[in-house]
Amino acid sequence: MMETAGHFLVEVVGLLKKGGLWWGVAISLGAAVLSFAVAVAIVVSWAPDRFSRAGPAQRGQRRPLPIRVLGLLAKNLAGVVLVLLGLIMAIPGVPGQGLLTAVIGITLLNFPGKLRLERRFLRLRALRRGINRLRARWNRPPLEID
Repeated sequence: MMETAGHFLVEVVGLLKKGGLWWGVAISLGAAVLSFAVAVAIVVSWAPDRFSRAGPAQRGQRRPLPIRVLGLLAKNLAGVVLVLLGLIMAIPGVPGQGLLTAVIGITLLNFPGKLRLERRFLRLRALRRGINRLRARWNRPPLEID
């Protein structure tokens, strides 16, 4: 896995050297658009009561244990990656939806006190207003936060 990532980075650096600044701009813009599209898809799919004290209603049947464990591992790994990417994008000058991406990553993680931390983030008026405006654009009700 690390060899693949290293090879990818070598290819990107080579591409930037050949094409100059335009390839760098194109890659940055593509990453920003992709991160925004993923953020929109996740925020719009949240149940309105996801962050209420009662929590969302549980649906569906339980899957076999190995599938649940693999799903839990994959979900937590994706959460860690999104939190790290969100923190990087929160740095001024780096394109992307930093804080929103970090919050989405936190929602994917499993740890004690997670709901309290999520509510603390969503009590930030600017973040909550942006999320609810985005949900309204996609005809979704606003999030309920206790």
